[in-house]
Amino acid sequence: MEEKTKKEEKSHTDSSDGKAPPKQRLTVCLISAAFFGSVGSSFLYGYNLSVVNAPASFIKSFYNQTWLDRYAEPIGEETVTVLWSVTVSVFAIGGLVGALTVSFLIKVLGRKGTLLANNALALIAALLLALGKTARSFEMLIIGRFIIGMDSGVALSVLPMYLGEISPRQVRGSIGQFHAIFICLGVFIGQVLGLPEIFGQEDRWHFLFAFLAFPALLQLCVLPFLPESPRFLLMERRDEVAAEKAFQAFLGRSDVSRELDEVHAESRAQNTQRTASVLELFRKRSLRWQLITVIVVMSCYQLCGLNAIWYYTNGIFEEAGFQKALIPYITLSTGGIETLAAIISGLVIEKIGRRPLLIFGFSAMAVFFSLLTVFLHFQDSFPWMPYLSFTSILLLIASFCSGPGGVPFVLTGELFEQSYRPAAFMVAGTVNWLSNFAVGLLFPFIQEALQTFAFLLFVVVCAAGAVYLLIVLPETKNKTFVEISQSFSKINGVADQVNEREMQDVLEPTDVNGLQCGADVEMESCF
Repeated sequence: MEEKTKKEEKSHTDSSDGKAPPKQRLTVCLISAAFFGSVGSSFLYGYNLSVVNAPASFIKSFYNQTWLDRYAEPIGEETVTVLWSVTVSVFAIGGLVGALTVSFLIKVLGRKGTLLANNALALIAALLLALGKTARSFEMLIIGRFIIGMDSGVALSVLPMYLGEISPRQVRGSIGQFHAIFICLGVFIGQVLGLPEIFGQEDRWHFLFAFLAFPALLQLCVLPFLPESPRFLLMERRDEVAAEKAFQAFLGRSDVSRELDEVHAESRAQNTQRTASVLELFRKRSLRWQLITVIVVMSCYQLCGLNAIWYYTNGIFEEAGFQKALIPYITLSTGGIETLAAIISGLVIEKIGRRPLLIFGFSAMAVFFSLLTVFLHFQDSFPWMPYLSFTSILLLIASFCSGPGGVPFVLTGELFEQSYRPAAFMVAGTVNWLSNFAVGLLFPFIQEALQTFAFLLFVVVCAAGAVYLLIVLPETKNKTFVEISQSFSKINGVADQVNEREMQDVLEPTDVNGLQCGADVEMESCF
């Protein structure tokens, strides 16, 4: 063991003499943090996107029976529609509320602490949703959906931040894609458990919601034994001993002086040592186009139309001649394609880069939305046309998950340095949930007005997003956070000498006596 450690330290020392640093290996600690962090966060979000689809008719029947028991008269059709719409849409409202609390929570509890505390919301929601049927209370279901929405709102901001800060820059994209993979996996598992043979029956649908407690409990059992973000510990808690231990655990080696030096250098390069507010973020000229980019990308993430696809899926399957009883099983193909595409994206993101995946994903979605519009328009003219519509839907899902489905969250963590990152995720989360709510609220009316041409709106959104990213977004793979900030200096109109001074601070850190290190020592770390 000692010989192995000495070899690692010698290799690390050699890299400081101008040689390329050794390839960063994935450690058990890093993979465990990504896996269990995602299980209790991203997975729950994805699961809640799909879990209400299978038992929809049973829940409406429950609402009717509950209303009849209370008021001795059947519920009106409009009333049950309103109750069901509120049950579905209140999830996005809860997500918005959760996203707005992120900045405060991570300041008090830290990244890992916030993820752990967030499980309390998941457990409370699981109890309310699972016991609502027994208690004859549809109010419990609505409140439970709101609370699990809050859980997702917190998780979708905090988990990508945590994964980005614990990951070496050589694998930061791949580790960040755990978030997208587990969202897709959650959607797929929600579809599987909703099958009639499992919980998709009138006397079992409440078990679908009881399952929410399982991922939360799994995360609570493991995550406490994994380290907090070392960047948070060093830059915000000023705990260098804990930060060093965290770096050692995530990197799998004892000599982490280079990583500590880089974080210190980044801290010196920042204008503020405290966590900045959202207002300060909007006022910061040197972050103007990073902020605009995050707003554009997160808007396109929701407004690109993937969620609206589900409005058409069952109808297309029925038109294609599939038996109604087979449709739930055929729908599994969409969840399977989603998960597979997210996994492939995670495997290639460090080779291809963030920018190409995003541009390709949005461009491909624009093409397949155009084709889907044509196929839907002529669906009644040719018996084989619905099969082309179904193929377009699968390719749309694959295109989305190849980049737009996960990279926006990775990108939000990379475009901002430590003090501005919480505010950036708060803005990104707010835009994400407002856009989500807007699609759910407005698309039925757009669909009614434009019919099959409704998807042309998404063609415009996807094409505009791809063009913006092509013009504005630089590549961020394998770059430090300061280097990424530097790449925006020209478009932000920041004075070159200021940026050069910040970069020099990173490359030439001072020692403990305040003296500058020699210029011949090249600063290349894993973070």
